[in-house]
Amino acid sequence: MQAAIDRVMQTYCLIEKMTDEQAQAVREKVSSHLAERPEADEHFLAVEGLRYLRSVRG
Repeated sequence: MQAAIDRVMQTYCLIEKMTDEQAQAVREKVSSHLAERPEADEHFLAVEGLRYLRSVRG
């Protein structure tokens, strides 16, 4: 799951400018959200993480 979270953060940081503190808060939210799907593969988790961030972004 950590690899998927890293992929989400790399991609999301290209889209949104964030401070280190904001990025850490986003990483924690994504980690919490993806923890609900421990059986999913890395690709699915990365897509789901980006989908989640897009939905909470506004």
